[in-house]
Amino acid sequence: MATQVHFAYSDRFAGAALVAGGPYGCAEGKLELALGPCMKAEPAAPDVARLAEAVRERAQAGALAPLAGLAGDRVLVLHGQHDRTVAAAVSRAALDVYQPLGTDVEALQLRFEGDGDFGHVMPTLRAGVDCRAGGAPHLGACGLDAAGQVLGWLFEAGGTATEASGELRRFDQSAHAPDGADPLLADEGFLYVPETCAAGASCGAVVVFHGCEQDIGRLGDRFAREAGFNRWADVHGLVVLYPQARSSYLPLNPKACWDWWGYTGPDYDTRRGAQLRWLASAMAALGAPLE
Repeated sequence: MATQVHFAYSDRFAGAALVAGGPYGCAEGKLELALGPCMKAEPAAPDVARLAEAVRERAQAGALAPLAGLAGDRVLVLHGQHDRTVAAAVSRAALDVYQPLGTDVEALQLRFEGDGDFGHVMPTLRAGVDCRAGGAPHLGACGLDAAGQVLGWLFEAGGTATEASGELRRFDQSAHAPDGADPLLADEGFLYVPETCAAGASCGAVVVFHGCEQDIGRLGDRFAREAGFNRWADVHGLVVLYPQARSSYLPLNPKACWDWWGYTGPDYDTRRGAQLRWLASAMAALGAPLE
């Protein structure tokens, strides 16, 4: 979902970070592709050149942001060497899709880290389950502050984070539903607001998408509280938007994953997609630029 948002709105977002994520457009609206090449790299890894050409064509047609929006952006992909759910080749392809686009943008900075000592989890310092074995809630107590690594890379900043001192708020997600489309989201989402931002300071924003089975329906606010981003949001002066998907059986999405294979409709990974339009509305409500 993070890479879909980045390509769709690179004129509004300054980068993306993926933890065990796959390449843009890989599933082509087909669940069987999502579960095979786009997760296991079977029977073959994703065709990076073909996917990059699809990005180029969609950008030219206006379904994605113009490629010029990628100029100067930073992209980070993390993959654990003990991940048995998503193949390393799939995560590598997520970054490699950007490579053929490099002639169209300036100073696009790409970084892949695939030797992390963790499994299919969001690595944290202390929260969650066994780091290598994984399992619900898919937060891993790894002694690794992946949230700090992500935000440090995206915002080119360091610092020291202690405990989060801001406020984690709930908000009505239905208020941003696009006309005529159901984005298939939970009733409520979360917004973390540092004290300085609440006091009126000018702050940036970051969107953090939970993984499958990490939604509010299963975990409540645990992912938003324990993934590690809030501490670093205080350091970097960022509000953190935690949108929440919802599980369903019609359409088929029992694990409350974000839509990266088409359960919300054929335009799911373009600016016309229901979840992407919802996000654009929610970000505009936060004061983010529209272009």
